[in-house]
Amino acid sequence: MPRFLGPLARTVTYTRWLHLLSAAAFAFVCGAVYPGLSSPSVREWLLVYVVPLPFLVAFALVPAARRAEGLQARLMLFPGGHARVAGGGEEDRVSVAPSASWRDRGRTALWLVLRVVLGLSVALATGQLMALVLELIGAAAGRPVETLSPVPLPDWGRANALLIPVVLLALLFMVVGTGWLMARAAPVLLGPSAAERLASLEARTERLLERNRIARELHDSIGHALTVAVVQAGAARAAGDPAFTERALDAIEETGRAALEDLERVLVVLREAEQPVSGRPTLQEADRLLDSARASGAKVEVTVAGPLETVPGPVSREGYRILQEALTNVLRHCGTVPVTVALAVADERLTLEVRNPLPTGHASGPGGTGSGLRGVRERAALLGGQARTGPLGEEWQVHVELPVT
Repeated sequence: MPRFLGPLARTVTYTRWLHLLSAAAFAFVCGAVYPGLSSPSVREWLLVYVVPLPFLVAFALVPAARRAEGLQARLMLFPGGHARVAGGGEEDRVSVAPSASWRDRGRTALWLVLRVVLGLSVALATGQLMALVLELIGAAAGRPVETLSPVPLPDWGRANALLIPVVLLALLFMVVGTGWLMARAAPVLLGPSAAERLASLEARTERLLERNRIARELHDSIGHALTVAVVQAGAARAAGDPAFTERALDAIEETGRAALEDLERVLVVLREAEQPVSGRPTLQEADRLLDSARASGAKVEVTVAGPLETVPGPVSREGYRILQEALTNVLRHCGTVPVTVALAVADERLTLEVRNPLPTGHASGPGGTGSGLRGVRERAALLGGQARTGPLGEEWQVHVELPVT
């Protein structure tokens, strides 16, 4: 029984009723002009249904009509903040964008016709059933009233009062059924077009890509800073040399400051703040990465061939992050081992290679989750390049090639 009567207690049932009655109001206005509503015949009632249709079609041709109908449908046909039962996101299936094609206009016209036809039918049925309720009340009270509805009354006397709840329930369940029908038709006739769905999918893809980029930025920057700090602190403790400890603390401070700048940059993106922020580092600033690795005890040899300053900004920035991740992996998994870094710009390509001896007992390469190396490959792929990571003889190699055009 609660499930049967549940829809009657939902606020959205009555907002759907109001949505239909408001559409009927337009039909009644048109009918009052022609053919008139003074004792109309059946034929004239049919004209009341037909006369508004040309105006509805003309209104549907206006692009903003689809937005207006979509907003009304979202507010009045689906459970939301105004309803006792929270909605399940169904309103998102109704578009609130203006018509962008003739197909959109056609679907809007069909929606307007359906809304007015159903609304007028519900309004007429509501009026007739409420009139029947008044007749039943009068008959039960022994005071017959003027016949208001075409339904004949039984000669039950006071027992006619028993029919009043039946008529009211019939009215309410008619409202529930027509409201449900309108809620099912709304996504079909007012739903997003193929172009809108494609635009929404592209926007969602862009958001996911941006989230992945931010995750990579945090992984590379913060991971590098923490790795350097751990290695430096361990080396300072083992050395027991005040001068070395001083240099280690300087390196930790500098690396931490750079990581804080990167973190602030990412937080600004997340907050969508409008104030200017410092740019992301490029390969021309790679010296601080190399100095940080050297300060941690690693022996880093670097060879540079070609003009790095000619590398486009996006490529240079991603190259910096790739080099940062490669050096971080060396320090994290191999310790202070000799590292060879080669940067070359030639034949419209940037080649970046980092090599280091494999740690003892790890012939397959460094351990870990592999998320850093996966990030290296993703960065390269997004720029149309390629990356190879893995053992090469007795060394571990990170070899990346990126187009610079």
